[in-house]
Amino acid sequence: MSTLLEVKNLSFGYKKDFLLFDNLSFSLKKGEIKVIVGASGAGKSTLFELILGNLRPLNGSVECKRASEVFQDPYSSFHPSYSLINQIKDVASISDIEQYLSKLNLDYELLLKLPHELSGGQLQRASILRAMLMKSEILLLDEPTSALDNVIQLEVMRMLLGSLGEVGMLIITHDLELAKWCGDEIIEI
Repeated sequence: MSTLLEVKNLSFGYKKDFLLFDNLSFSLKKGEIKVIVGASGAGKSTLFELILGNLRPLNGSVECKRASEVFQDPYSSFHPSYSLINQIKDVASISDIEQYLSKLNLDYELLLKLPHELSGGQLQRASILRAMLMKSEILLLDEPTSALDNVIQLEVMRMLLGSLGEVGMLIITHDLELAKWCGDEIIEI
């Protein structure tokens, strides 16, 4: 299987005398799920920013294929005065949207609304929908199911696992049981 992400000897800190991580190395292949766990403030979300190229490492390198991110806070990932469907259309084709709507337990009519008109769980599922429709090779998922109830959480995770033949996934979670259940490898930072 082809390598989608290669992190080599990555070092980063917002202050040079306090590194969030030092010499971090791992890779992600198509069909794999790697789960990142760590205490609050350990640098998990910062790692995603480095992978996406929004931050520069102090040392080391990141080689990454096309990635989509699902943010922990769905309200901050959508523009407040623009319908969800238009925001999705801005970055992705919606030609196969129907196959994901039922799996994510979403109605198309919800996507015609503004973000504040949806619940946190609905908005999080819309964020996952957008990431899936972008057809990226890597899904970066920051606490993707934390806003969902247990039944919906399981359905969403099953849908994500069902798409593994097409992508590799890097998941941030505080839920160690979820990490053990779905992860091929757990990376502690």
